[in-house]
Amino acid sequence: MDLLQNPFHILNASLRDNRRRIMELADERSLLLDSSECMEARSELTNPRKRLSAEVAWLPGVSPKNSTKILAWLERTGNKSIPRADLLSALSAPARANLLAAALVSSVHLKPDLLVQWILEISWAFEQINPEDLRRIINDDRVVSGFPEVSDLSSVEAEIQERRRHYRQVIKSALDNLSPRDLVEAVTVAVESATGDGEEHGPILIADLVDAYEVEAQGFLGKEEGNIRALVEELRAAVDAERPESTLAPMVNQLIQVVKNWDTVAQPIQLSTKSRGLDHDASHRVADLVRDLAIHIFNEHGKLDCSRKLINVLQEVFAEVGEVAERTADDADALGEIAEQRVRLVEDAKNRAEEWRREITYEADVGAIFKDKLRISPEGIEWKGRRWALDAVTRVRWGGTRHSVNGIPTGTTYSIVFGNSSSYAFIEVRKEAIYTNFVDRLWRAVGVRLLTEYLEGLRDGKKYRFGSAVMSDRGMELERKQLFGSNERVFCRWGELVIWNGAGVFCIGRKEDKKLAAAFSYQEEDNIHVLEAAIRMFWKRGGDRLSCLLGE
Repeated sequence: MDLLQNPFHILNASLRDNRRRIMELADERSLLLDSSECMEARSELTNPRKRLSAEVAWLPGVSPKNSTKILAWLERTGNKSIPRADLLSALSAPARANLLAAALVSSVHLKPDLLVQWILEISWAFEQINPEDLRRIINDDRVVSGFPEVSDLSSVEAEIQERRRHYRQVIKSALDNLSPRDLVEAVTVAVESATGDGEEHGPILIADLVDAYEVEAQGFLGKEEGNIRALVEELRAAVDAERPESTLAPMVNQLIQVVKNWDTVAQPIQLSTKSRGLDHDASHRVADLVRDLAIHIFNEHGKLDCSRKLINVLQEVFAEVGEVAERTADDADALGEIAEQRVRLVEDAKNRAEEWRREITYEADVGAIFKDKLRISPEGIEWKGRRWALDAVTRVRWGGTRHSVNGIPTGTTYSIVFGNSSSYAFIEVRKEAIYTNFVDRLWRAVGVRLLTEYLEGLRDGKKYRFGSAVMSDRGMELERKQLFGSNERVFCRWGELVIWNGAGVFCIGRKEDKKLAAAFSYQEEDNIHVLEAAIRMFWKRGGDRLSCLLGE
């Protein structure tokens, strides 16, 4: 029942008019209005039980004079502003709610922000209605009008609930005049304001509004949830199929946009359920779909950026859903730490790469008169117009030969050899500094890699021949020379062997068996320096397999 439809307004009566006065007013008004309508209004106001509905829907506690002023303001058409604060503050809560609802009915083409103000004013006014206070106000006027006082509080409570349904319908009708986008915005802002962004328990009318809104939004939300599920499955399949980033990125963006669209409509529902200490099941379902995808993308495919993008959007759109917000915050922190670690690792790798570049870069002029440029860097080794890629070098050897005449030292010649299975380069230098500097960088750039490749091969069961000896992961097969008959080959475990150095050679043999030994020339045989480095490292560490060095 609206104020302008109320029997008191139809008969121009007040709450303090007695039965006789009401009948007189009905006769007078029937000359101007529909007589049956006036008779119906008279019947409602003179019947104590029916009268209660009209009293609760009228302006209880307001004097006849002020009621006339209020109705004069209300009857002006096209109201677009909320009644003045001083007017509202002077009214009882029921009168204030009834006036606001009636004014909202007569208002047209309200903008969303102004409609939100109406909704909040009505909601808070209704929240302040107290059944006992309302009964007291009604009985005060009934004492004056001569009607029996209301003794049953439950009848007042029932009428209050009827007003609640009326206010809810008035608000819904006003919202229905908005465009869908403006309607969603108005409901969202109203719920945010009434509940403190979901942190406080809001007015019951706001909860009613959201419940009605959720029923009407269910079709859209259900359809969009289905779209989200389909996009998640499609994106998961694309990632598992190792599609390129150029394909995945638009799919991720599309999923994010659909999730945001879904959340825009679900936002007031999320806020309301949060304010009431409830869970929004649909939000949990949608969040779990996207979160599971983000975890799969990272755990199974290591796509950190894509995973973080999905988790970040969950943080943004589900901030009002407590459990989801906490879980995604933890996910975001974990992925953030991983991202920081990766940045540090990349930076460390860049620093190490730059340091390694500086360490192995060297150049020198070789030759007494006609000089050749000898260079080594990450780009390769350059010598006599040819460049060797570092990864292409599979064999190295180097050493020095001292010279003398009649026992008098005349200097040392240093030789360096490197190459692959089909060709090699030979460098001979007289300056020890050039030899030392270049060999040091050759070892860092090539020797360490060859050492690692040997160890990995041994771990995988490969064997390598050095002269007459054969190296395996657990030992060496050596050859014992026989004066008569064929030589004898004997496998020795690493614990049975010893190593030593001779003049320009590296030696390895069986303990206490001088005939079972092998000597390898540093200058004549490939990769003897690599072999020696591996065995000396192993001797220092200990163990039964050479490849255990890879565990360090």
